[in-house]
Amino acid sequence: MNLKDLSNLDKDDLLGLLGLETKGSPSSSLAGTLGALGVGVLIGVGIGFMLAPKAGRGLREDIRERLHRAPEALADAAASVSQAAGAHKVG
Repeated sequence: MNLKDLSNLDKDDLLGLLGLETKGSPSSSLAGTLGALGVGVLIGVGIGFMLAPKAGRGLREDIRERLHRAPEALADAAASVSQAAGAHKVG
């Protein structure tokens, strides 16, 4: 290897020659973890639908009803979390 070859190497190549590598950023690690979690959730939902004890029509009606109630349930959950956080700060 001569000087001309060294000038063409990038940071990762030089670190590789030393037996080192760059450290991944926390955001890239988090993105991979969240992606795997999302895939797992989708697989779990699919398996749940396949193993559901109700017929298709009844299951669809239940899902539709839960989706209509979801905004209210999320608002209630957010309110209880904010109350718990406020009580934690005060207490």
